[in-house]
Amino acid sequence: MDAYQAIELEQTYGAHNYQPMDVVLCRGEGVWVWDVAGNKYLDCLSAYSAVNQGHCHPRIMQAMIEQSRTLTLTSRAFRNDQLGLFYRDLCRLTNSHKVLPMNSGAEAVETAIKAVRKWGYVEKGVPEDEAEIIVCGNNFHGRTITIVGFSTNENSRKGFGPFTPGFKIIPFGDVAALEQVLTPNTVGFLVEPIQGEAGVIIPPDGYLKAVRNICQENKIVLILDEIQTGLGRTGKLLAEAHEEIEADLTLIGKALSGGFYPVSAVLSNQAVLGVLQPGDHGSTFGGNPLACAVSRMALKVLVEEGMIENAADMGAYFLDGLKQVKSQKIKEVRGKGLMIGVELDTKAGGARSYCEELMTRGLLCKETHDHIIRFAPPLVIDRETIDWALEQIEAVLK
Repeated sequence: MDAYQAIELEQTYGAHNYQPMDVVLCRGEGVWVWDVAGNKYLDCLSAYSAVNQGHCHPRIMQAMIEQSRTLTLTSRAFRNDQLGLFYRDLCRLTNSHKVLPMNSGAEAVETAIKAVRKWGYVEKGVPEDEAEIIVCGNNFHGRTITIVGFSTNENSRKGFGPFTPGFKIIPFGDVAALEQVLTPNTVGFLVEPIQGEAGVIIPPDGYLKAVRNICQENKIVLILDEIQTGLGRTGKLLAEAHEEIEADLTLIGKALSGGFYPVSAVLSNQAVLGVLQPGDHGSTFGGNPLACAVSRMALKVLVEEGMIENAADMGAYFLDGLKQVKSQKIKEVRGKGLMIGVELDTKAGGARSYCEELMTRGLLCKETHDHIIRFAPPLVIDRETIDWALEQIEAVLK
């Protein structure tokens, strides 16, 4: 099947809720992907950081094959021999006390909202149905009705109301704003360490440490959404480590399976997840043996193959190279690790056209918020490949 036929089938039979680049991919290996015509591309999106370990990592693939031959799904009506091992490995790696496994990132966010609300009623003594959770403007936590209800992106909200109450929105990176909206009914603060979909927005130094202290002083659960920033993307296992803090709840997903399978998890201290009782929450596929085996290997290769350290080194190299590009079209270059945003001047005419031009040169990336190009290649990228990428980016932006 050629690209035209594949696109035509998508347009005819699929819902039009995405606007993808018109490249039809059929194979991937490491940092590279190929289209149906055999053209080779450098993947600088990594499926929104779901393939941090690189496409089709052989060790993760082998773990998936081996587990699929024995047992794939039991539901949580019965125990399986992989779940406890997954819990143990994840807790030891992240210094967590408890894990609640789910499938998608949005499910992890919804799980955290439920758990924190119940903690507020059971442990903090908030009156029933009056719990408040604080979130930040320009957030992105998923696409469910509850989540888009506290989005500030009008395109995410329009046409989908009425929305779930119980959320307050404050500016991102503003410690004083958090302090001003606290009430006795505040049970949680949900925030991204770096706002990815907003355009790689990095808060001021010390922000996470300050909100950690505020939450602790006011008996509020700090929930860090590390679904994009976690598992090596920023040059640390979790982005919270840059400020040497630990959240009460940490949400991970995407790279938790290396791109092989939908897996997410809520990492928690004992206090919050301890309020959940049998029947309070669940998922047919959450914690299935196939997901657990794949995730255990995805975590193992991330650590054993030095991908986190490589993200720190290659991220600094890539960021420095982008800052050397002399172009009046560039307003700002920012990033941490291999999570990088290039914001274009509004006069440049929008980021989409530059992404399309880079695609013709063999580099795949994606625009966000109209004027920002994100670069987030797999964490296995090397210096030589980054040099090639910088040549293509400079040629297009100059």
